[in-house]
Amino acid sequence: MPAQPVIQVAGLRKRYGSTVAVDDVSFEVYDGEIFGLIGPNGAGKTTTMECVEGVRKSDSGRISVLGLDPIKDVYALQQRVGVQLQEAHLQKRIKVREAVELWASLYRTKVDHEKLLGQLGLQDKRHAWFMTLSGGQKQRLFIALALINDPELVFLDELTTGLDPQARHAIWDLIRGIRARGKTIFLTTHLMEEAERLCDRVAIIDHGRIVDINSPSGLIRRHCPERTVILTTDDATAEATLGALAGARVSRDDTGSVIVRGDAADLMTGVIQCLADHRIRVTDFQTVVPTLEDVFLKLTGHTIRS
Repeated sequence: MPAQPVIQVAGLRKRYGSTVAVDDVSFEVYDGEIFGLIGPNGAGKTTTMECVEGVRKSDSGRISVLGLDPIKDVYALQQRVGVQLQEAHLQKRIKVREAVELWASLYRTKVDHEKLLGQLGLQDKRHAWFMTLSGGQKQRLFIALALINDPELVFLDELTTGLDPQARHAIWDLIRGIRARGKTIFLTTHLMEEAERLCDRVAIIDHGRIVDINSPSGLIRRHCPERTVILTTDDATAEATLGALAGARVSRDDTGSVIVRGDAADLMTGVIQCLADHRIRVTDFQTVVPTLEDVFLKLTGHTIRS
């Protein structure tokens, strides 16, 4: 039985004066998935998320979250969702334990504070001032506050922006752990690697419009199917031999390396088999596989604006 949608958005539109921030946006988020809204800063990601959360009222369109209207049923919804805070929402001199206890007091349902801090690696920091935490520790605290009421649905907005790679990977592991406990996660990011590593499905948004929605691998197959193999060999017959592969486009670059391009998913397997069958010796072998950033560039015509 297919998963049920926990978020349904249809024809969402929001403008600020003469600026249209979100224009006819529609998508669904299913139970138990990590869904990413991806695109550059200023594309409409945060505005869309805030409308879904009920923080901001849309000008038109329909939004349903856990079967509720995020504006009319805001108080009922707040008890069932978790929302990531921004740094400005916490006092610099509040202690980690105090922040968790304060947020827990706002909800009828709550999880064990100490256990949650332990799961997020913050137990040793429970008496530390917020302002003394590192960037990664602050983000883990924001996750703790978003999870304190044991929510069914968690909203995360640009959670790892500005973190170093080690801290970012640690946060990714935490997010996977949240999903493994049966939660649904709706996140926004302008980091394509983050979306590709984390999300079950992504919606690409640019200039307030959804460009396409699919799994990361599905988007890559649809829009950037070409695979590339670059190999170095002294065998003069390599170019002609590899050129006989079905669908392969073969050339040499300025260094003399042989470049094999093709849209077939098994291009690399075919190249390796061909090299083995014809006993062509290679001294270097590289593969180039497209990414979500390649998809974004193709669909929008520009690189990610940070």
